[in-house]
Amino acid sequence: MPYKLTLQQKTSLTHDVHQFVFSRPDALSFTPGQATELTLDDPNWQDEGRPFTFTSQPGESALEFVIKSYPSHEGVTQQLAGLTPGDTVEIVDPFGAIKDQGPGTFIAAGAGLTPFIPILRHRMHEGTLKGCRLIYTNKSEADIILREEWEAMRDLETVFTVTEGPGKTVQQARVDQAFLSGVLKDFQQTFYICGPGEFVDDIRTALKALGAPESNIVTEEGW
Repeated sequence: MPYKLTLQQKTSLTHDVHQFVFSRPDALSFTPGQATELTLDDPNWQDEGRPFTFTSQPGESALEFVIKSYPSHEGVTQQLAGLTPGDTVEIVDPFGAIKDQGPGTFIAAGAGLTPFIPILRHRMHEGTLKGCRLIYTNKSEADIILREEWEAMRDLETVFTVTEGPGKTVQQARVDQAFLSGVLKDFQQTFYICGPGEFVDDIRTALKALGAPESNIVTEEGW
C-alpha cells in the first residue's frame, strides 16, 4: 500500500548526511529496524525507489529517516538532499531489514548505522542497553553519525574507528578479524552487522572464524 509523506523538517547531521522528518500516515505501523521503499514524488523519478530504514520510534507521531547523500551518483540520495519542507515523497508498507534479537554487539560502517539507530534508541528508552556495544567505523571523524547521542547512552559501550588518516579522538583502525579479536571476548553473543556488502561479508567471515555461530549473526539478508 503506498503512502504519501510531506517533509516537515530537514537537518544536517554531517557534511553529507541529513535527518528527514515527514508526516506520518495513521495506518502505518512498523517495528524498530524495519525499512520501506521511498520514491520521489516526481514523474522523472517514480521508477527509482530506494530502501531506507525508519529511524523514528513506532509510537512517534512523525516519521524520521537518516539518509546519506552521494552526489557523485547523481541519483535518488542527491535528489533527497535537495528537498525542502512541503515537498512530498511516497513510501510502501514496511519490510524486513534488521530485527532486534536481544542485546549484543552492533557493528556498522558508514550509513550502515541506520538500522541500529531505532533499535538502540528503543533499548535506551526501555532501559535494556546493558550488554550492548556499538562498533562503528567511518572514513573520518566528520563522518560519524550521531556520535554524541551514542556516547551519552548509559550502558552502551561505544568503539569508533576511522580508516583515512589518524583520528584526533578515535583510533585509526580497520575493523577486521584482528581488530575484533582484540576488542571482543565473547563470541557466543548476538552480532548485528550492517554496511556495504563487502564489509558485511568480511565481518561475518571474521566472526565465524573467531567462533561466532552463524545463527547468532544478524544481517539484512538474514531477516
